[in-house]
Amino acid sequence: MVESLYVGVEWCGDVWLAVAFTGDGFDHAETFDGVGACWSRYEERARRLLVDVPIGLVESGDPTRRCDAVARSVLGDRAGTLVSPPVREATRKQRYSTADRVHRRKSGQTLTERAFDRSEGIARLDDLLQELPEAAAVVRESHPEVCFRALAGDPLEFSRETAAGYAERMRTLARYDRDAAPTVQKAAESTGDADVSVADVLDAVALAYTACPGDGDLRTLPPDPPTDAVGLPMEIVYRAASPLDGA
Repeated sequence: MVESLYVGVEWCGDVWLAVAFTGDGFDHAETFDGVGACWSRYEERARRLLVDVPIGLVESGDPTRRCDAVARSVLGDRAGTLVSPPVREATRKQRYSTADRVHRRKSGQTLTERAFDRSEGIARLDDLLQELPEAAAVVRESHPEVCFRALAGDPLEFSRETAAGYAERMRTLARYDRDAAPTVQKAAESTGDADVSVADVLDAVALAYTACPGDGDLRTLPPDPPTDAVGLPMEIVYRAASPLDGA
């Protein structure tokens, strides 16, 4: 019998980094050029796949999803790491000026360049989930900072790009699983010459730990997530023994 996999996926801009666990622990890590290739790799075995890309998009009106607002409230000083996505139509535009014009028309607000920079990955995943209902049943949105917040018990203090942030995240993972350090090392070694940072690896590992059955329950921000116009949930998944303060 083939074992199920629990996968955390970090979109790194040019590549998608997947870290996969079985119920017994780390299985492998792999990089993909597109989210379609990533899904094809795991569609037969993935029981749950958590991805650090927004799922469930606003069509028009207030562009801030409730899950993003709640996540900011639980992240404290790390709230700035969470970027609300563009409205759905704007994610399909290739130029910032065009995307901003669409976003303004649909929402009445300016589109940030940080949000636009994530548009390609958001649009590709949105297309996949609308075309393949079987993928939508497995793939769910999460956010590494929310995962670390849940694992640590408190908001993290340092940026993931700093040495202090790396140490803080490694301590958090090691408290959750004594095998976290070799897991991170194996995952990093699996990226080869792909354009993946150590911070990306840590994020993907945190997502994978969250996806895998373990201590605490799988929960969502907000606890009663709405769905968007095409039926996709607007949620951020995390694992904790009790709901996060502020959620």
